[in-house]
Amino acid sequence: MMTKPSRYSAFSLLRHGIGHSGWPRAWRSHPLKPSYDVVIIGGGVHGLAAAYYLAVNHGIRDVAVLDKSYLGSGGSGRNTAILRSNYLTPEGVRFYDRSMRLYRHLASDLNFNVMFSRRGHLTLAHNDGSLRTMRWRAEVNKLQGVDSEVIGPGEIKKLVPHLDTSAGARYPILGALYHPPGGIIRHDAVVWGYARAADANGVHLHQDTEVTGIETRDGRVTGVRTTRGDISTPAVLNCTAGWSTLISDMAGVDLPVTTSPLQAAVTEPVRPFLDAVVVSGTLHVYVSQTDRGELVFGASVDPFTSYSMRGSLEFAEGLAGHVLELMPALSRMRLLRQWAGLCDMTPDFSPIMGPTPVDGFYVDVGWGTYGFKAGPVSGEAMADCIAHQRPPEIISAFGLDRFTEGRLVGEKGAAAVGH
Repeated sequence: MMTKPSRYSAFSLLRHGIGHSGWPRAWRSHPLKPSYDVVIIGGGVHGLAAAYYLAVNHGIRDVAVLDKSYLGSGGSGRNTAILRSNYLTPEGVRFYDRSMRLYRHLASDLNFNVMFSRRGHLTLAHNDGSLRTMRWRAEVNKLQGVDSEVIGPGEIKKLVPHLDTSAGARYPILGALYHPPGGIIRHDAVVWGYARAADANGVHLHQDTEVTGIETRDGRVTGVRTTRGDISTPAVLNCTAGWSTLISDMAGVDLPVTTSPLQAAVTEPVRPFLDAVVVSGTLHVYVSQTDRGELVFGASVDPFTSYSMRGSLEFAEGLAGHVLELMPALSRMRLLRQWAGLCDMTPDFSPIMGPTPVDGFYVDVGWGTYGFKAGPVSGEAMADCIAHQRPPEIISAFGLDRFTEGRLVGEKGAAAVGH
């Protein structure tokens, strides 16, 4: 026999949530120590994950994470939190697939609900050239054990009924690369989960602590200067986005990175109707729906280098036009807000990870539009790199020296607007 839900339990929860005082902080505040074994610059998902895995996997707990603002205030708080591993190169597929595996178990590992939602990921092909690239990617994915296949318009229509798959569309959909494991996650929950777990393992998290200089002597790192004082350390990890070149310049390390704004927007919430993540490289647009019912839209990076994080009317108009070419039924939905973040792009659309010519100075940078999905594996790999002072196999292809040795990892076909 069914019983009515208890109103008392609901009111009790509300009373405790609003009236209760003395809730413990998710992570603590510490005075800045004069020295640490490792200093991580950047309090986003990459920096926090590296700190967490240093403590948990390698027992290195004398770690400081520095952020010039609040934790997650940079790219980790401005992205659209899409997860996938259907990349183009074998190195990229293996790398991102490891991150997907970590993400799937992250809630239990951190004892924090990160709200991972498996949706399926569709990359649309509007011409024969795109369709060939999708088939190429699908075969590379399958060889690496990643679930990915090319499907036709009929199957696409079943997955996303609101897509215009008719032959008369301005940009006919000839097929799509379908990646069932793809999905979305709550980006701020990932940041909070890693921060709380790192703090519980002894890591010091320092917000409002801007790095103003990096000290070196005889080709190696000796310390970091900040707005709150100087720190002595033999190891520094640069995990910044947007400011990665500025931080590396402080250590005397040049990076082949350009910084451009990336804009996104969100609509009013509506009843859930879009299960899959939909991407169109030809139209430079992607769309997904959150658990709250909002549609999240984005595009490729702005076609100029800048440190501006202001939205533009030109972006909103172009985005709306392309979205309506894919799903005309959305024409009456209202756009609520838009924002921008900073993306560091490398020549081959792959990250730069590992040691640098300055001993003790490590980088985890150059993430373009696809850094959030790599947070767990990057943290795990960089923690291993620092602990053993050599890059693990999973990131060996992403070293800084590849640009001088001609070993580029060309991911443009799967990363330029893939998100």
